[in-house]
Amino acid sequence: MTATVPLVVAVLVLGAGTFAFRFAGPALRSRGIVPDRLESVLAIGAVVLLVAVAATNALTEDGGVAGVARPVGVLVGGVLAWRKAPFVVAILAAAGTAALLRLLGVP
Repeated sequence: MTATVPLVVAVLVLGAGTFAFRFAGPALRSRGIVPDRLESVLAIGAVVLLVAVAATNALTEDGGVAGVARPVGVLVGGVLAWRKAPFVVAILAAAGTAALLRLLGVP
């Protein structure tokens, strides 16, 4: 029971910090001028970071290579998302592709 108190405090602190960061953006926007070039670089940086996290999760497992089935499933889902398929369809197709390949013995 005593382990839940630090957990609740941590969740509340992280929640307050998240709120403060989200509030600070619009509140401080008028205080300074951000060049258009910097805004575009930051937007591209966010996309690159998201792709890096997705690629790491798609291509590695337990510190090693994930095999073939998972990256192929992610590729199928990515292509469907790029072709503007509904999100649920892309996710189910990715999971189904990986599951089918694993069923066929592909690592």
